This record gives sequence, C-alpha cells and structure tokens, in this order.
Amino acid sequence: MRNVITLTTDFGLKDYYVSAMKAVMLGIAPEVRLIDVSHDIPSQDIMAGSWVLKNSAMLFPSKTVHAVVVDPGVGTERHPIALKVEDQFFVGPDNGIFSLLTASREYTAVRLTREQYLRDSPSSTFHGRDIFAPAAAHLSRGVPLEELGEPLDELVSYRWMQPIADKDGVQGAVIHIDKFGNLVTNIPEDLIHEVIGNQKVKIYVGNVILNDISTTFGDVTEGEPVAYIGSAGMLEVGINKGNAEEMLGVQKGAQISLVLQK
Repeated sequence: MRNVITLTTDFGLKDYYVSAMKAVMLGIAPEVRLIDVSHDIPSQDIMAGSWVLKNSAMLFPSKTVHAVVVDPGVGTERHPIALKVEDQFFVGPDNGIFSLLTASREYTAVRLTREQYLRDSPSSTFHGRDIFAPAAAHLSRGVPLEELGEPLDELVSYRWMQPIADKDGVQGAVIHIDKFGNLVTNIPEDLIHEVIGNQKVKIYVGNVILNDISTTFGDVTEGEPVAYIGSAGMLEVGINKGNAEEMLGVQKGAQISLVLQK
C-alpha cells in the first residue's frame, strides 16, 4: 500500500474542485492520507507548479503518490500521465509540470489510457476529478504503474534560462516569486561560491544595488532589501518585513547581476 497522496493545484479553495478530487480519491482508497501541498499555484503557471514540486515532493515518505493539476491544456491533445521518479509516484498532465523533477533523475512514465482506472465518461474540462484523482487513488492502493496505461518514453520538458558566469561575475534572472514577495533567482549557491568566492560583489536587481550577500533578513534594517541564499539553495532577494516584488517593482523574468568589484 502507498498510504499518502499529496495534492498540488492552481484551483484555490473558493470552488468545489479540490473537495471533488478528494471525494473521488477517498471513494477508491478510504484509508489514504491526503496532504495538501498547495492550491495557490498561480493560475496556469506550469513552471511555478514545477518549482513547488521540485522543492517538496522528494521529501515525502517512500511510495507517496502526488496528484498534480496545473493544466491550461485540459481537454486538448496533451497526455494525462503517471510516472515514477526514484521512490515517488506522480499523476498529472504531460505539459512540462514535471520538468524540474525529471531534469536530473531517471523516470518511468505511462499515458493514462486504461479506462478501468478512470471515472466513467471523463469531463473534458475536469481531468483532476475524473482522470488524475482516480489514477492516484489506484496507485495508492498498490496498482502497478504499468497497469495504468501505455509506456511513454519522453515527457514534455521546459527549462528555465541558465545563469551566465564570466570574469565580471554572474548574470541571472528571477524565476519564481513566493507568497511573501521574495524574488527567487536561477543562480545556485555553488555557482556563487565558484565565481565570487570571498570577493566583493555588488548585486543589481531592478533599480536597487545591494553590496553583499547576507545570511538572513535580520542582517538589514526593517524595510531594507537583502540578498541571501534561500532554502532551495538559490540566490534570493527579499525585504526585511516587506514584499520585494511590490517594493522593488520586480517581476518574474527580471535580470539580476552579480558584479565583481575589482
């Protein structure tokens, strides 16, 4: 038995969508534990969902099943799929949502084609309830992945732009903004150590220049911006007791530069 199913969606909690998925799952696997990872993924933001998965899914107990529904292409030709990554199972749309999980890991995937593991007459606009929820519940009861459908050799994959390092420093971009307005960049800690080391650096983001990489928000006064290495191991920019997205006027995709001071 696989006794945990997590849910990650962009549904929010205003409507019945999340409860409908849970009802279907419990109807098939009444003993399962349902864990909400997030239902506040920005609407149709595939890469935001992928980021949340990357930083949460592999922390769960072995054989956890993750139901993931951020699906702007619902009802189109994109495939509903299930996959296994290391000791974790996932169900969701083949639209790039699993890109960051599978970028450096081996996986086995199938298209969800076996009707006995889906609801009868699935809706063309609510695959979360009619396809992904029942597939996740059957996986949680121990149904082998291969029983759910036909093998799929390659998934749709997206990639964030990679940071560029040279003799002058590192050029990167804001790839995610969390609930607190913190700006998460694509610059990993190990690249900073490799290129910057103990040298002095200035950090340019929006119209702000920061003179150092700090340890935490408390290293600056309230209302001041701060650069630090976040819990995901990436350079972030925040505001001590404030919202960097709002106060700095910076959006996803904005450039961030670490410039060595000679």
